[in-house]
Amino acid sequence: MKLKNTKKLRLYIFKSNKHIYAYLIDDEKQKIITSSSTVSTEIRNKIKSLKNCATAQIVGTHMGVKIKQLGIKEIIFDRGKHLYHGQVKAVAEATRKEGIIF
Repeated sequence: MKLKNTKKLRLYIFKSNKHIYAYLIDDEKQKIITSSSTVSTEIRNKIKSLKNCATAQIVGTHMGVKIKQLGIKEIIFDRGKHLYHGQVKAVAEATRKEGIIF
């Protein structure tokens, strides 16, 4: 499934007390296109603890791979109310390492 939008999609980061979530959102259609989190089965098998920077990096890498598979190169990074530090920074840097620009 290749998306051919000229506008940028938004990567939104949400953190709960136990988990970290990353959503790729199309604001125009108000839909979540893809997501990745510590709850998803692909990641749950790879991690040892639920919420730390190493786990956030795995979530970011997984999200970057999914975004590349959709044919998207540029997005908008939305950290919500969180500072660009720690887990949020780990997700962002891991996504960038997969070649996603924001």
